[in-house]
Amino acid sequence: MGTSKKRKSYTPEYRREAAHLVIDTDRTIAAVAREIGVGEQLLGRWVQQERARGGGPEASLDVDERAELERLRRENQDLRMDNEFLGKAAAFFASKQNPRSGSR
Repeated sequence: MGTSKKRKSYTPEYRREAAHLVIDTDRTIAAVAREIGVGEQLLGRWVQQERARGGGPEASLDVDERAELERLRRENQDLRMDNEFLGKAAAFFASKQNPRSGSR
């Protein structure tokens, strides 16, 4: 019984920043939780608390700013998908090169 695990404690700033990784980027709680190494339920609570604090950053945006934010989110998603595709394509072409054969 001598081994007692001390719970990690996170600063309020860290919790807010982690929550905004979900809120501001439209990524899933699961993906962000894996990325930063916290539990999904814990991060989910932080997101819920942050959204309850004031509706998030979008609450104070006007129509033009909201439209720009949506456009940037779509563009960000497209760029993320392009980057993922290019990584897979590079790996595919690298695997097709046979260093033992001298012919091209």
